[in-house]
Amino acid sequence: MDESKPDVNVTPLIDVLLVLLVMMILTVPVATHQTTIGLPSGKTKAVPQQMRLAIDFDGRIFWNDSPVVDEAQLLRYLHYVAAFTDQPLVIVEPDSRAPYERVAQVLAAAQRSNVQRLSLIGTND
Repeated sequence: MDESKPDVNVTPLIDVLLVLLVMMILTVPVATHQTTIGLPSGKTKAVPQQMRLAIDFDGRIFWNDSPVVDEAQLLRYLHYVAAFTDQPLVIVEPDSRAPYERVAQVLAAAQRSNVQRLSLIGTND
């Protein structure tokens, strides 16, 4: 009886392994290459300040804890903030019992004054 063993041709396997080895050798130096980046130097920007605009339970308005007398004064404050190129954040904090109409009027005044950075914070009273 003639028993022949099947032969496995390993030549294609060796070829593929050699190609993978060459590819790995070529890509490893590229991955460890250093790149010089020119970063800007100088003074860093200051963190923009925040303005607090509180609305009391009876509709009174406070700008950084000082009372706002009338609508014209509020508009002056808002136009002042809108004049900055890097506008400070205006945080509107209405009391939970504040009239909705008054809060809407303040937000509309901020929009008309072109205040770009506005945050509305609710209270959990």
